[in-house]
Parts: sequence; C-alpha cells; structure tokens
Amino acid sequence: MSAARYVPAAGRFALRLYDPVLRLTMREGRWRGAVAALAADGSSSIAEVGAGTGAQSLLLASSARQGAQVVAVDGDPSALAVARAKPGAERVRWVRGLADALPVESGWADAVVMTLLLHHLDGGGKRAALAEAARVLRPGGRLVVADWGPPRGLLPSLGFRALTAIDGAAGTADHAAGRLPSFIAQAGFPDPRRRMRIGTVWGTLELLTAERR
Repeated sequence: MSAARYVPAAGRFALRLYDPVLRLTMREGRWRGAVAALAADGSSSIAEVGAGTGAQSLLLASSARQGAQVVAVDGDPSALAVARAKPGAERVRWVRGLADALPVESGWADAVVMTLLLHHLDGGGKRAALAEAARVLRPGGRLVVADWGPPRGLLPSLGFRALTAIDGAAGTADHAAGRLPSFIAQAGFPDPRRRMRIGTVWGTLELLTAERR
C-alpha cells in the first residue's frame, strides 16, 4: 500500500476500540492460532505485513521455534505503539513500513503472513503487496493469508455490506467475487490452498496458504 493510500488498522474505528471490536466480532480464537501454526511450522524467520496492533504477531512469536525471528511491519506508528506496549512484545521486531515497499531483505523470510490486510487495497495494491511478499520469501517459503472471501449466509452477507461501506468497494469487490486466490497465484504462488472458511459478523473469512515457486 502506498503512503498516499495508507489505511490505518482501525479504519474509521478509534484505535483503542480495534482489539475489543475484533475479539467480539471476528471469532479470533478459531483462526488466529491456525495462522500462527501454519506460519511457524519449520520457520526460523517470519514477517507479518500489516501487523496493526500486534495480536497476530505476538501469537507468531509464541508459536515459533526457539530462536526464530518475527518481524512485524505496519505503516501506522500509533498502532505499532499499542503493539509494543503489549506483554511479550520484546519477542517481536516492530518496524514501520508499507506493504508495497517492505523493509525486509529479499529472500529473508521462511513465511510471510497477511491478516485482514489485502481487502484494504485495490487491485493494483494487492498485486504490489503480494509481489513484495514473494520478494522477501525464500524459494519454497510459505505465504499465509487470512482475509475475506465471498460471503456465505445471511449474517456474513449483511455484515460484508457494512464492511464495504467502512473500507470501500475498491478493495472489497475482488474478495466478494472470490478473486483473491487468483491474485495470489498470479504473484508467483501457484495453487493457493484454502485451509479454513469461517463466518463472522463482518463476512466470511478465508485462510489461504501458498508456496513461493
């Protein structure tokens, strides 16, 4: 995401409400642990892009093998300040940066994680962010994405309409149409695999993984 189009983690919510709102509406216990386990499996170096207030990064650090490095990147210094104040934050390296220009060395990461990031970006932004993920991953490294898919069921469908009003159709339309796996494949991650699909207040969340070729 370029600086001109940067969207803070909380969108239009106050940052202080971001964590409690997600806990109440996103069924985080069903998917955050799965994201961490998939990313940490066999990994010595993990980068999270769009880390926000750090909930996923801290789980990555606690799930990773001893001595593994976790780098959490976000463009919002206020969100990073919240993350750095949380218990266990010393186990993560918190870095300010944007999804289309990651401050991470090429080929450094065994795994790259993107949770609830890509729906903020238009088509060009998605392509740029996924290209950067491919750049920083080693060959054979794993991409783990948790983001919106086509809404399934009445409540997720209604919630996704509200989410689109908050975050904008430019980013969410491709998700509603089920095009996220094709964006991932086109970025150099053939055969993305859906690991999980969960209905939430805001829509249907999908957990996808793919390997860098």
